[in-house]
Amino acid sequence: MAADLASIDEAALDPEVLAVGREIAAGLPGSTRNPLRALDDRAMRATTRDRELRAALFRLVDVTPACRSADDLARHLTSFAAEVEHRPATLDAAMRAAHTKAGRAALGRAAAAGVRHMAHRFIVGDSPADATDELERLRRAGIGNSVDLLGEATMTSAEADRYASRCTEALDVLAAAAERYPDHPLLDRDAAGPLPRVNLSVKVTALTPLIRPEHPRRGIDDAAGRLRPLLRSARAHGAHLHIDMESVDTFETTTELLLDLLAEPEFREGPSIGVVVQAYLRDSPQGLERLLAAVDAAGRAQPLTVRLVKGAYWDHEIVEAAQQGWRPPVFEDKAESDRNFERLTRRLIDRAREAPASIRVAIGSHNLRSVSHAIAYSRLAGARGEELEIQVLRGLGDDLARALAESGTRTRIYCPVGDLVAGMAYLVRRLLENTANTSFLAQQADGAPLEELLVPP
Repeated sequence: MAADLASIDEAALDPEVLAVGREIAAGLPGSTRNPLRALDDRAMRATTRDRELRAALFRLVDVTPACRSADDLARHLTSFAAEVEHRPATLDAAMRAAHTKAGRAALGRAAAAGVRHMAHRFIVGDSPADATDELERLRRAGIGNSVDLLGEATMTSAEADRYASRCTEALDVLAAAAERYPDHPLLDRDAAGPLPRVNLSVKVTALTPLIRPEHPRRGIDDAAGRLRPLLRSARAHGAHLHIDMESVDTFETTTELLLDLLAEPEFREGPSIGVVVQAYLRDSPQGLERLLAAVDAAGRAQPLTVRLVKGAYWDHEIVEAAQQGWRPPVFEDKAESDRNFERLTRRLIDRAREAPASIRVAIGSHNLRSVSHAIAYSRLAGARGEELEIQVLRGLGDDLARALAESGTRTRIYCPVGDLVAGMAYLVRRLLENTANTSFLAQQADGAPLEELLVPP
């Protein structure tokens, strides 16, 4: 029986959160079942605890695609490492090896292999065609996917045209591959109706070089000219197109573009469209209400999928605000961001319960507390289970996704596709997330007690 939403306070919610967290944790593999990943995680964290060493690692990752030879890469590595005051013994040995040509070649090859290893952990393939086998494997394990074609902001119209063309080709390839997918009731349908088997995420900054905060309409119109054909292609394939959010300086343009498209009669019947809400933004509650009002006004036949995330551009926003003398647009205290995430989670679940045909809720997090909170609140609100979806990132939430899928929670893995050059900025953001001392993943891997991981923020 559904609870009265007004009666679901922290006193009623926390015991259920703890119970759900224990259920999920029971399904997570221990290090003895996944020894290579556990060793990889420990090595990455140990390497990045020192701030100087961490900076050197990220500079190496960033420069790797531009290096023309193993010798060139080794020279960069030793240059970055020379700036680290307290180097581990292994790094000192590597620097000694770099004094000879043969040593530099060996060191460069080892460094390149290490970067590729990290990249392949987070990036599912060089192209959509390369990724289809892995996507099918996930599907057979009861896990959905959302494919993201890697590539940051475009600089020319020709680059934007190429990105739009890649997205069209990806929809064709992924739709053909999805015909082989086995039926799966939880992945194929929810309370609002059929769920698309193909899910593609797109970035507005890749669809136009004209994103300018001081002149948003020009960028909106230019991006819309490329996004409308993609929406038509997605509708023809019965696919879902998800519009990603990026840094704050593109937020208004992305939001206005989405609201314009939602209002167009051509897209009232489809395709399925989604958007991201970033909980680390101070004004995200107001942004969500604006979005929900637009959904009401549009009267679309397809629900809008709202993917709630905490946000991946925190460092950028803090630095940008400091340079401009602004108050940061993001919460500076992680606990504040986590609390806002939970408030928005409850708002979305309430809305989906009140108007199930208007939105679909996707909670994007690897934090056991955040995920458990969403499932617990959904249960207490009387949801049957299929109304809520949990989304995680490839390489960070794989074990969590399997545990959730096995427990009967609809789960989707965000799967980046692209070459190492295109994926470098993405890879650095994932490394920052995976190695931060405040990261839930780091705390979990360091052996923090389950009850500590599940305490309210």
